[in-house]
Amino acid sequence: MSPSYDPTLKTLVEASSADWLPLLGLPRKRVTIEDTDLATVVSGAVDKVLCVRAQPEYLLHLDFQSGHDSAMLPPRLRLYNSVLDYRHDRLVLSVAVLLRPETDSPQLMGSFERRFPGQEPIALLRYRVLRVWQVPVDQLLAGGLGTLPLAPVSDVAEARVPEIIRRMKDRLSRERRRKLAEDLWAATYVLLGLRYSNSFADLLFREVLGMEESTTYQAIIRKGRLAEARHILVRLGQKRFGPANDATTATLNAIDDVQRLEELTERVLEVANWQELLQPATRRRRNRRQQSNV
Repeated sequence: MSPSYDPTLKTLVEASSADWLPLLGLPRKRVTIEDTDLATVVSGAVDKVLCVRAQPEYLLHLDFQSGHDSAMLPPRLRLYNSVLDYRHDRLVLSVAVLLRPETDSPQLMGSFERRFPGQEPIALLRYRVLRVWQVPVDQLLAGGLGTLPLAPVSDVAEARVPEIIRRMKDRLSRERRRKLAEDLWAATYVLLGLRYSNSFADLLFREVLGMEESTTYQAIIRKGRLAEARHILVRLGQKRFGPANDATTATLNAIDDVQRLEELTERVLEVANWQELLQPATRRRRNRRQQSNV
């Protein structure tokens, strides 16, 4: 199964939320991140919602897409848009962020409506579509840090990717917040998987960044692979058990061992719920002994 890139994009939005406004052609304003847990109304949570402190104040709903189910996206956007409007009593601008060409669909035309034949629409949603592979790379290189990791998978040929990484290196080398720079490099490494193999990404980071033996390079690669392993586990677990609650999510986010995450992924089909999946090994063995003695 291909990894989910949504959490990586969510991390970028949280790192520098206001940077996404110019990318979407919107005036740059102060923004805050809104709580998107709509479990009391619909199952799960939307990708990311920002409150834009403009006049009038509005919500910006970003929905990231990397799979092949985009044809079903417009009705889902309408659902989330309506629920967010109802919950927050604000205008909601929904944006479908398509991460690669395979995600595109003729159904993504910027509007969705329901109507009886020959009559005016009784429901209408207008939304925006951002196709990352069509965004000029120079726009991303000159834009905010929060969208910079999209540059290597934007409108750029593979032969130019090493050059793009070098230009990113020049910019991030001036960033004083070391953790932010590492997080942005980790996101870049993960997002390269939208178009390229892990071996290509490894080669880029070794040759262009010159980090093969450094602890920084190892931290970047570790973060990227941890994120990928965690995303796969969460995606499989949600399909089998449903959305994880806050306690389960905190436990999953605290696991910093790729091998442990992979072992849990292999066990998803063997257990009945999140709690059983995350039981310590000693408790699982004790439970099995108790069941065998019944």
